[in-house]
Amino acid sequence: MRGARSIAHSVARLARDLTGRSTGDLVELLGDQLAWTERGARLVMSMADGSVSTDEARRHMREVEHNGDEARAGLVATLGQVLTTPIDAEDMFRLSRSIDDVLDNLRDFVREVDLYRPLGLDFALPLAETVLQGVKCLRPALGQLDGPRGKARQAALATRKAAGQVRRLYQQKLAELLNQPLDNETLKRRELLRRLDVVGLRLGEAADALADGVLKRSR
Repeated sequence: MRGARSIAHSVARLARDLTGRSTGDLVELLGDQLAWTERGARLVMSMADGSVSTDEARRHMREVEHNGDEARAGLVATLGQVLTTPIDAEDMFRLSRSIDDVLDNLRDFVREVDLYRPLGLDFALPLAETVLQGVKCLRPALGQLDGPRGKARQAALATRKAAGQVRRLYQQKLAELLNQPLDNETLKRRELLRRLDVVGLRLGEAADALADGVLKRSR
């Protein structure tokens, strides 16, 4: 009986692979993960512009991270069961992991703001806005993973450009900061700027994973 159920499950899985439904499932799960990461980036931006308090951001971020982790867990589980994927399975795993790293570092930014309690976050707003822009650039690519490669490549390039802009803004803001008298507030801002720089680095890794996957499909 158990063997019959196992065979039936395998046949059903093969049918989903052959009809392309497993590919759609993976894209949907990746889209869910990205949506929660985008929500986390919006939360950080709202905290930076003062429309959301630090305490409120911390509470909401717990929910956002939990849901993002669940979406990633579902994707990883599905990835290990299907025969066909929209891009190379390793690149899809890398893309999901990098998106997860973006969300984890956004969470850490919120935590560190709560711990450090800087006088304001206006210095972080340009970086937060650029991070959100970069995350949003990934979304158009998801619907194109099993379609025309051009749009996916464009999304990867736009995301990579946003990640590079985060690095440039970090360098600019850090230079401005280091030209001021060194005090506790300076140290707090330096650490928080560095955290957003790391978010940008992880975002760049997501763009690279997407670009690599699309490139392999074109061979």
